[in-house]
Amino acid sequence: MLITLRDAGVVLFAACAIMAVAPHASAQGANPPSQAAAPSPDDPDLDPNPAQPDFTVVTLPTTLRLPRFKSAFRVTHRFTRPLGEGDFGSLAEDFFSLDSSAMIGLEYRFGVMRGWQAGVYRTSDRTIELFSRYSVATQGKGLPVSVDASFSIDGTNNFRDRYTPAVGAIVSRQLGQWGAVYFEPMWVGNSNPLPSDEVEHNDTWLLGLGTRIRVRPTLYVVAELVPRTGYEPAVNHATFGVEKRAGGHVFQLNFSNGTGTTMGQIAQGGTAYDNWHLGFAISRKFF
Repeated sequence: MLITLRDAGVVLFAACAIMAVAPHASAQGANPPSQAAAPSPDDPDLDPNPAQPDFTVVTLPTTLRLPRFKSAFRVTHRFTRPLGEGDFGSLAEDFFSLDSSAMIGLEYRFGVMRGWQAGVYRTSDRTIELFSRYSVATQGKGLPVSVDASFSIDGTNNFRDRYTPAVGAIVSRQLGQWGAVYFEPMWVGNSNPLPSDEVEHNDTWLLGLGTRIRVRPTLYVVAELVPRTGYEPAVNHATFGVEKRAGGHVFQLNFSNGTGTTMGQIAQGGTAYDNWHLGFAISRKFF
């Protein structure tokens, strides 16, 4: 018997209706409302923080929390030729120090648990720094500042020779969504490379001062100054720069009066206040 076009249309419509309803009914049967999977709890550490987009200012740590079981990676670069060395022609021939050698650092950090992060950082002079931070207090709900406990230890010659521990606190005050200021008292032990029985001071007390100001939605200016007491050769570490945030990346161009980037190296200070080294840093969050 021949099927008319009208009959065929009715059959096709009925088939489509059955196909549309069947998966829905099957899904309801497999996952009744009472057994539906509960949504995962919101972790505020995963939320972007426009005032603190990175885990460091330039070299000083911040109080930005790393979510549990998440990680981040950072590359640092400091060209060894100061921008003020020689005349302009010589500097131009060296492509404004870009042709000079550099102190390069690679860092990886991991969120061990909520509020606790740890990592390893290695510089190209074969210094390895192991570090850990724990969030003691977070700004908000009546607290005017955030406070982290910080510990690190440098080991030269791939962590085989001289060891330099550092213990201190990181105190930050967020300025709404527009930046943050930092106050970081630190003790650095065995900071003098000479034998301890030949020196008057073998430890250094640091008072790290840092700031990050958001001048555009994704553009920041940064600055650091680290006064010292105890063993304090040369001049105090100082640096400033500009950075751009792009999603989970932060790109920073900086100028420092030295090439040190670990706590033990910062305790050595800078070379001179008129010796500024061009540098940059790139960081990436994996969350």
